[in-house]
Formats: sequence, C-alpha cells, structure tokens
Amino acid sequence: MDLRHLRYFLAVAETRNFTQAAAGCYVAQSALSQQIARLEKDVGARLFSRTSRSVRLTAAGELLEPLARRILADVDNARAALDALSGLRRGRLRLGLVQTRASSVDLVEVMADYHARYPGIDFHVTNAPSAEMAASVLAGDLDLAVVGLGPRQVPDGLDHLVLAVDPLVLIVPADHALADRDTVDLADLPESHQLIQFTRGSGLRRQVEAAFARAGVEPGRHFQVGQIHDMIRLAARGIGVTVVPRSSVFTGSAPGTGPQDSLPYGARALRVADEAAVHTICVVHDSKRLAPAAAAFLEVVERHTVGGRGDQSSGRRDQSS
Repeated sequence: MDLRHLRYFLAVAETRNFTQAAAGCYVAQSALSQQIARLEKDVGARLFSRTSRSVRLTAAGELLEPLARRILADVDNARAALDALSGLRRGRLRLGLVQTRASSVDLVEVMADYHARYPGIDFHVTNAPSAEMAASVLAGDLDLAVVGLGPRQVPDGLDHLVLAVDPLVLIVPADHALADRDTVDLADLPESHQLIQFTRGSGLRRQVEAAFARAGVEPGRHFQVGQIHDMIRLAARGIGVTVVPRSSVFTGSAPGTGPQDSLPYGARALRVADEAAVHTICVVHDSKRLAPAAAAFLEVVERHTVGGRGDQSSGRRDQSS
C-alpha cells in the first residue's frame, strides 16, 4: 500500500470533495482519482460513495480512515526518531492548546524555552475544545494537547500530566442578591438566573455543568460565549452570572482573595463552596507513540511545572476530576 494513496484518501475524506482534495495535494483531479481507484483495488473495497452532488465514506472508508491517520502519524514519528539519532535538529510538533490558562505554568514561557532549545522544530498549534483535542491526540492528529480535563475525563489510551488545579469562582454583578457573600453554594442561585457558559465541548463547560449537577440544580437559562474575559464582562454588566477559573480573575494571590475592585463595573468573584468545583489543566499524550519532538516538549513542560512533578500527578486515572 502506497503511503501517498493514504494521504490522498484522507484529503478526500476530510474535504468530501475530489476537486478540493486534489488542490490541497497539488495534483490534478484525474491523477488523484486514479490513485484512489488503485487504493480501492488494493483494499478490495470501495471507499467512497460518489454522486454528482456528494461524496461520502462507505463502511470500508470509515474503517480505514482512523487506521490511515495512525499509519501516517507512525511514519512521521519514525522519521523524527531517525532524525533524533543525530540530535533533535528538525521536525514538527503538533500541539493542541486550551484557551484557558494553567495558573501555575506559563505556557508561553514553555514554548519560548522549547524553541530556544530546539529552534529547528516547527510548531503547529491548534486551539479547539478540550474533548476534541484529546480525541485528536488519540487519533494521532496531534502529538500533545494541553486540555481543561480532569484525569477521569481523559480518554482511555492516553497518559496525562496535571499542570494546575484551579478553583472555580462565581462572577456576579455588583447589585446581585449574593454579591455581599465571600462563599456561595450554586444551589443558592435564584431559579431565574441566566448562566453565561463557555464553549460547548470545552473542559471548563464540563466542569461547570458537573458542579451544578453536584449541587442538585439545573444550570438555568444560558447562552454561550467563546472568550472568558467576555464572560466576566457580561456578568459584570448584569446579563447573567458566570463561573470561571480563579486564575482568570486573580493572579498571584491565594484562592478567593485578590483585587475585587479590579473586576469590571464593580462585579464580585465569590468562592464556590463545592471543593470539587475546580478547573484542571492537563497535558495529554500517548506514551506508546510519542515522537521525539513531543517527548522533548513534555520534558520542558515538566521543568516549568512548580516543584518539578511536586505534588502534581502524572499517569492514568489516579485523581478525581
């Protein structure tokens, strides 16, 4: 089986369009179609169902797609490992980064340190919901991902290193009925409250919904915003309330303390009484197929983790989320 055929197959599978796939692969459409036909002959099954209006994967195509991704990822890793025999001088790091930050680790500094050590490694950074990025690591489309998932939320087959466990805080406008409290139970929110939520599929969204479930209450009416800073500002303006990681509000201070007057429009950040209401940041990877460039990045991350590994944990499912 020709690896080039697999690349063409994946291009069509991703675009569902032979013309677009050919353009992306820099080949003529007729040539790409011929190569796909050869691949179908090799595997003994049709891979695509084609009409004048659509291109869909057949059952055989759906079976081959994740296998093809893994094969090509393993080939890339093998090439990188051979390059590493003479030092990590070149290669590629496909990194997923969550939008929320790890309070104890400055990921920008990690990337700068890594680039200084290995200037020949090209960065390919992806921002997407945590669950999606974890699935991409499992599929071999990403080498590593920094995600907002607790260890029990990490998919089977992946390893993890916990970078931060950040308490969640409730942001309310200055005139809210709960604004004079320091600590609040989510069950104390009025039934009519509106909740400003983060992106669906994100680790933060999952952790906030889990906190409401533990409190035995529905999150209430809500709408979705893709930036945490905007969520805080909207809550401050009285559009609703929101729940965010403490580090999004306070920097360099103890949990639940800090410059409340720095919040927009005099809003208040209240501790959530539920001690399990935390936003956990992990690096997830597949230790069985970790490319040298990715292994080197993981080492740099560990150097920047407070106290080395310290009281942070790595491994599989050794903490609750």
